[in-house]
Amino acid sequence: MDLAKIEAFLFDMDGTLVDSDASVERSWAVWSGEFGAPLERVLAVAHGSPSDVTIRGLFPAWSPAEVAAAAARQLELQYDDLSDVVPTPGALDLLARLGEVGTPWAVVTSADQRLAKARLGACGIVPPLLVTVDEISRGKPDPEGFLRAAADLGVAPGRCLVVEDSAPGIAAGRAAGCAVAALKGLHADLDLTGGLPDLLALLPA
Repeated sequence: MDLAKIEAFLFDMDGTLVDSDASVERSWAVWSGEFGAPLERVLAVAHGSPSDVTIRGLFPAWSPAEVAAAAARQLELQYDDLSDVVPTPGALDLLARLGEVGTPWAVVTSADQRLAKARLGACGIVPPLLVTVDEISRGKPDPEGFLRAAADLGVAPGRCLVVEDSAPGIAAGRAAGCAVAALKGLHADLDLTGGLPDLLALLPA
């Protein structure tokens, strides 16, 4: 991939810029116990999607009100669980480099504003643009979040690189017409097998 053609970077949050895996799994473990869902099944589908999308898939017979209440509880369990939330390796160096060269970037996350700001704040990350589920009507794998971020940055989607660590996020980036870089052994236009330091090393001088 020729990164010289990339004019903006659109980052997922959890698992991409922020290591919150333990917090996410703890919240789903408690939630699963409260709502009677097998934890293994929940964790198999939860990563990368908004809570309501995950819950609707787990309990398709639930009413919209039931799904909303369950999703609100799941988020509530995460808000203050920040003790071991840290930046992913290479995240701060990469974002600092983008700032130095004046490259626009944004965070596009399946979290809501409160949770996103809490986790990013715990990591010392202040994005120029933050798009959460509060700003859109359809979460990943729908491309709406990435399209919204590209539009707000004033960059054509085809000139944006989405950086993701989940299948729903990769699907959303592709559907938006963006180039996609994949983490954690997933595959896309650019496979970052060594994590974000690989992407930093590829940036034009």
